[in-house]
Amino acid sequence: MVNEIESEALKQRLADDEDILLVDIRTPGEIAQGAIPNAIQMPMHLIPLRLAELPKDRDVVLYCRSGARSYQACAYLAQQGYDRALNLRGGIIAWARHGFPIEIPAA
Repeated sequence: MVNEIESEALKQRLADDEDILLVDIRTPGEIAQGAIPNAIQMPMHLIPLRLAELPKDRDVVLYCRSGARSYQACAYLAQQGYDRALNLRGGIIAWARHGFPIEIPAA
C-alpha cells in the first residue's frame, strides 16, 4: 500500500511550512529541465544506498516525472519500514499543470 498526495495538497502543506522532506528521484538530466523548489536530489537507483538520509519520523514526499517511478520507490521505502513516505500523484507533470513553481537548478 503506497500513500499518495495530490499536487494541491502538497503545495498547501509546503505553504504552511510543514516539516516535509521533498525528494526528486529523477535522473540529473531530467532535473536539469526543472525541479520543485527545495527538493533534495536522490536518483531512484541510489535510494537503497542513501536510505540513512531519509528520516522515518517525518513525511517524505517522493516525485518523478509522472509518478510511476516514485510510486515504486515509495513501495520500496514502505518495505524498509518507512510508513511516512508519500508519492506525489502525477509527478512533476501534475505539479506543473497546476502552475506551481518549478526552478532550474544551478549548474
